[in-house]
Amino acid sequence: MLHAEAVDVRLGGRVLVRGLDLVVARGERWGVLGPNGAGKSTLLHVLAGLRSADAGRVLINGKPVAAMPRREVARHLGVLLQEETRDYWGSARDYAALGRYPYQRGLFGPGPRDREIVEDVLTAMDMNALASRAYRSLSGGERQRARLAALFAQQPACYLCDEPLQQLDLPHQFAFLERMSGVVQQQACACVMVLHDLLLAYRYCDRLLLLFGDGSYIEGSRHETMTEENLQRLYGFPVEVRVVGDDSVFLPVRPDGEAKL
Repeated sequence: MLHAEAVDVRLGGRVLVRGLDLVVARGERWGVLGPNGAGKSTLLHVLAGLRSADAGRVLINGKPVAAMPRREVARHLGVLLQEETRDYWGSARDYAALGRYPYQRGLFGPGPRDREIVEDVLTAMDMNALASRAYRSLSGGERQRARLAALFAQQPACYLCDEPLQQLDLPHQFAFLERMSGVVQQQACACVMVLHDLLLAYRYCDRLLLLFGDGSYIEGSRHETMTEENLQRLYGFPVEVRVVGDDSVFLPVRPDGEAKL
């Protein structure tokens, strides 16, 4: 579905990603991990067609993203960026309805099916009680949930999410991740998420892309990529991996050399 073909990403004279070959298929949940400044957000912009690759190309179903009209891209790719504006004039419900824009025709606005989808995603993001509130009056976490509602309302074939968990409290982090996992499975779509929590990346991602910020990367299944050796190289910090039930727990090693639960 989404294919990065020999992609290079440079920023400020640095090569952040070199020769990336990545295929994101339907039904896959990808996590992108890396230290600050490794190029995670910049790469996501390239995959979304918001920034040109410095070499190579990005394809959607075999078509170059750069050559596609933006409305058509929006029917295939849903993008959640880190940056947001508080200046939106409307309500949280109005904001969520923006996700239906790629499917609207003419000047008549959202139809009954669009409104039904918006109400469903507002419920999923626990926004019913806040739906009529002005978007600019919401807290940071509430605005993030409205942004996630708009993303789910878009119903793209592939979700590209840059730190979707930022400003969310614990229950709403899990609500988003559970919803995303269900959508990927039920609608046969895909997602690529920039994450920082190693446990959540392991639990909710089938495949991982590790960006080292020097042009190199590792990609593969969560079992192949999330090893002590890879994570220590990635973050420049010792990490101990322990198996607890069906999960792996990732513990930073303390200065005394111990990693404790």
